[in-house]
Amino acid sequence: MKKRLFTVPLLALTLMSFVQDSPISEEQGMTVINTTTLCADVKGYADATPIKIYIKDGKINKIKTLHNAETPRFWALIKKEVLPKWEGMDVKKAAKAKVDAVTGATMSSKALMKNVQAGCDYYVKNQNK
Repeated sequence: MKKRLFTVPLLALTLMSFVQDSPISEEQGMTVINTTTLCADVKGYADATPIKIYIKDGKINKIKTLHNAETPRFWALIKKEVLPKWEGMDVKKAAKAKVDAVTGATMSSKALMKNVQAGCDYYVKNQNK
């Protein structure tokens, strides 16, 4: 009997971790792509640069950066100057868009661009599933 009691909670925890790791979800009536697992190997200057891409009607509504170890001063510039360039853009176009990097934060900017591209590609391939 003790083995069964241990197995059920373990199975529940395993299933919960699988659901939480899914890159696609719904929030506020939008499809959200979280690149934490999609781009775990994409590194900026310091480490991974995960984002959430909020999509509505096939267009990017907004992009939110998640916790990272990038230099705060440069990351703030990226958020201000680079992220808005994708807002309102069709997801398919955004996946191929060439966006200028922030001077002094090239590695961080390129990592962000790879996250956007991977997230948009994932959305296009999985939007009807």
